[in-house]
Amino acid sequence: MRVLVVLPTFDEAANIEEVLRRLHAAVPDAHVLVVDDSSPDGTADIAERVGAELTAPDDTVLVEVMRRPAKSGLGSAYREGFRHGLINGFDVMVEMDSDLSHDPAALPTLLAAVEGGADLAIGSRYIPGGSIPDWSWHRRALSRWGNRYAAFVLGNDVADATSGYRAYRSSALAAVDFHTVRADGYGFQIEMAYRVLQTGGSIEEVPISFVDRIRGTSKMSGWIVVEALVLVTWWRIRDRVLRIGR
Repeated sequence: MRVLVVLPTFDEAANIEEVLRRLHAAVPDAHVLVVDDSSPDGTADIAERVGAELTAPDDTVLVEVMRRPAKSGLGSAYREGFRHGLINGFDVMVEMDSDLSHDPAALPTLLAAVEGGADLAIGSRYIPGGSIPDWSWHRRALSRWGNRYAAFVLGNDVADATSGYRAYRSSALAAVDFHTVRADGYGFQIEMAYRVLQTGGSIEEVPISFVDRIRGTSKMSGWIVVEALVLVTWWRIRDRVLRIGR
């Protein structure tokens, strides 16, 4: 399988080199697209420097950097990355954070799930074997109950629909019309999983350990959580009550 890892970045100079090197060690033939929103700290420059070293045995470039003119959001970065991947014929596209919250060493397990038949493999914190060692009980409870609310309202059994560590089969991405997804953050992740199921795709969750970033500042805000809950409620009304097509 030709694999493309999409890494959205904004001010990740402290982490990007380690992420790229650990990714290359875990899956040496994977390609990486760094989607950088004009980070003022030089993230894109570091990615290009490291990428020049991490080539395939035949000197194929494995790391590309897409420089965007302004900060445009996580969902937008993934949409651009997915378009790039489909145009260039990749079989699997991976989402992951660039702050080392997602362990690159877990990527082979996600890819194995897709190779085994899953249309979407999600790195899950809320199935046996998954964990969030650094979170407080109330933060863990908010996340877990938010996921349970989404699963109940949307009528599926995905335990961790907000997880941003996942691998999509390209054919499944093409089927869900991801270009029209406008949510960001958690809402983007929930809607993408929901659409995979709506189009007849299969989802497999594999356990991961999610750790808080050590360096840098989180980009998530309280509004992202509110947006996700509002959107989940609207999708239920739209699809089950009003029966409006997307």
